[in-house]
Amino acid sequence: MSDDDNDNKEVPLPDLESGGITNVEDGGSIAPSDGDSDDQLTHGAADLEAVFDVPVQVSAVLGRSRMEVGDLLNLGPGAIVELDRKVGEAIDIYVNNRLVARGEVVLVEDKLGVTMTEIIKADKN
Repeated sequence: MSDDDNDNKEVPLPDLESGGITNVEDGGSIAPSDGDSDDQLTHGAADLEAVFDVPVQVSAVLGRSRMEVGDLLNLGPGAIVELDRKVGEAIDIYVNNRLVARGEVVLVEDKLGVTMTEIIKADKN
């Protein structure tokens, strides 16, 4: 088979409405679905169950500041440290030291929380 034959070959794409795989060339379903999309979604979540108990470190970074060690040691209770972000600006959310999202600080009952407003897609090089 030549390279030209490979370039012109149609790739099956998922049919998001029926759950089957549709061939781009003829529009027909080559992997028919039983029509129960909820079952397929549950099956996908069940596939991830093996990693549900894997611990990860999640960090929400409000901002950063740079100071000398002497200034850091002089900080006491009630000291204010100026950060590089403004009030209302998005915070960075890291998972295992990798930036994965941006979000906002929220108050849930008497505790601070974070809501994700933007997912950061990783560039694969």
